Amino acid sequence: MTPIVQALSAVVGKSAACEALDVPRSRLYPRCYPPASTRPQAAHALSSEERMRVREVLNSAAFVDRAPRQVYATLLDEGKYLCHWRTMYRILHDFAEVRERRRQHQQRFYQKPELLAVAPNQVWSWDITKLRGPATWTHFALYTVIDIFSRYVVGWMIAERESAELARQLIATAAATQHIQPDQLTLHADNGTPMKAKTLALLLSDLGVNKSHSRPYISDDNPFSEAHFKTLKYHPDYPDRFGSIQDARVWARSFFDWYNHQHYHSGLNLLTPASVHAGDAEAIRRHRQQVLAAAYAQCPQRFVRGEPIVKGAPEAVWINPPRQPNLP
Repeated sequence: MTPIVQALSAVVGKSAACEALDVPRSRLYPRCYPPASTRPQAAHALSSEERMRVREVLNSAAFVDRAPRQVYATLLDEGKYLCHWRTMYRILHDFAEVRERRRQHQQRFYQKPELLAVAPNQVWSWDITKLRGPATWTHFALYTVIDIFSRYVVGWMIAERESAELARQLIATAAATQHIQPDQLTLHADNGTPMKAKTLALLLSDLGVNKSHSRPYISDDNPFSEAHFKTLKYHPDYPDRFGSIQDARVWARSFFDWYNHQHYHSGLNLLTPASVHAGDAEAIRRHRQQVLAAAYAQCPQRFVRGEPIVKGAPEAVWINPPRQPNLP
């Protein structure tokens, strides 16, 4: 068919021939024109030496941060002509340099923290949030240290500012209260100034506590502290503003007592943080199981899925669990 189209196109033109024979022009043109790789080089094309010279000029210190159009105009003003700016682009494209050609600072790779706790006082997470003060632009700093396995708040403090020294005192007190032994605990935090301060790092070294930090701009690396702050600020009696730092401390004392001892935590299968932290979770689970077993024996038809099973505290808690390989 194509030879017939070519013969007819010599008489009536390519478009008319293709239309008359109902042949797409896209089938005709590749046969009329050879691929670019087989085309002969134009007589006026730049030589290899000239192309390398243009590339050296484009990558020189004077022009490495400028676009080919800007280089072209600058050279013309200086009384120089190497080639058209489109040719400059083609030369850069051949060397995969149509991009930022300066040496840029490479973003540092941060290892994702993967922390596992299978018992209390193995991994703590701590952070600082702001509580609104009595006037606009005033606030108080709430420091909170939470055990990720039991969700138990092992230490808290409200101060007028964020301070590495105050954080050091809080963590030292919490470690003494919980009788932390060397190489027992990992302390996880984000990348705030108090969290990475030298005074705190020295304390952790003295206590034999391993430190861990979230990756920059990754809030999911510190989920337990973030979730705890949400519980705190969505509590029904959380005020919009605190009249003074004393008011904030009074409210926080009541809240943390409720949170540790009365709050049935959904992440703990409705156990309180204090019961899990103290090791009473299994006894509570057995008691609840007995209550439900008695209810099931009395009226089994109300339990359409059979005898209910009470779950206990999670056996393991992760910050960023490792990704499981795909199984066949």
